Amino acid sequence: MILGIISDTHGLRRPSALAALRPCELILHAGDVGNPEILDDLMDIAPTVTVRGNVDRDGWANVLPETEMVEAAGQLIYMVHDLAELDIEPVAAGVHAVISGHSHIVLAERRENVLYLNPGSAGPRRFDLPVTVALLYVSPASIEHEILELQV
Repeated sequence: MILGIISDTHGLRRPSALAALRPCELILHAGDVGNPEILDDLMDIAPTVTVRGNVDRDGWANVLPETEMVEAAGQLIYMVHDLAELDIEPVAAGVHAVISGHSHIVLAERRENVLYLNPGSAGPRRFDLPVTVALLYVSPASIEHEILELQV
C-alpha cells in the first residue's frame, strides 16, 4: 500500500505536490493545511486523513483532530503536527510509525523500530529548505519511506 505524506502546505496548492501524490491509496496531511480547498484536492486523489496544525485555527479546521491513529496494511501510524507534542509512547502503543510536520525540516529515522517521519513542507519555501512530500510503502511486514523533492 502506498501512502502519501504531506505537511505544512500553509494554504499553497502546489500542482507538483498533487502530482507526486497521484499513485497513493491514502494520504496523510500532518497539519498546517491553511486552506480547506487543499484537503478537497487531496481527497480527489485518495482518502485523506488530516490533523490540525498550529495555523489551522479558522472555523473549518475545528473538525480536525489534534492527533490521529491510522491503520494501513496492518501497521499502526500515529499522526501529530508537532513532534514535541507527542502524547503517547509509540512502542508501548504498538505504533509502527509516527508522522509529524511543523518544523518544515525532513526527518526520517528509526528509534526502537518505530519510523519517525516528517515529510518537510509542501507549502511556501522557507529559507533554503527544499519543498518536499514523502511516500510511505506499507505492507504487513514493513514500512519504508521515500522523500520526494518537488520542483518549484
